Amino acid sequence: MGKKARLTAILLLPIALAACSALSSDDNRSISFTDDRGVADQPYPKNYRVETVAFMHTYLNDPTGVRDAAMAEPVQRTVGGRLRYITCLRFSARDSDGAYRPTRERAIVYVDGRLDRMMENAAEPCAGATYAPFLELENMSR
Repeated sequence: MGKKARLTAILLLPIALAACSALSSDDNRSISFTDDRGVADQPYPKNYRVETVAFMHTYLNDPTGVRDAAMAEPVQRTVGGRLRYITCLRFSARDSDGAYRPTRERAIVYVDGRLDRMMENAAEPCAGATYAPFLELENMSR
């Protein structure tokens, strides 16, 4: 391959790649922390308690003094049309003025065994969840 042919190939490669990505673009995809392969055989999230505490430490404005923390064991539910493991979480966090908010229920979604995102509206996926105390969340510090 001559010098001119290589230069032409190098200049055309970005255009070809851009065309490929434009053809496979899906504007309805949600953004997540993990590479979602879309497979149904999701692994069980082994470190879900540790990952949840680490995530909540950054999620809450004041991670100290969380009350009424409870968590359900991971179960499989259909989320966004795909079978995922989720854990349901209930807690009452301290507001910026020091007062406590009402107890909130959230669902944490796992992809490939790792925490992917938190669902704010968890009424449907967490219906019938069996909660147990989650003291690790109540004992967080700054």
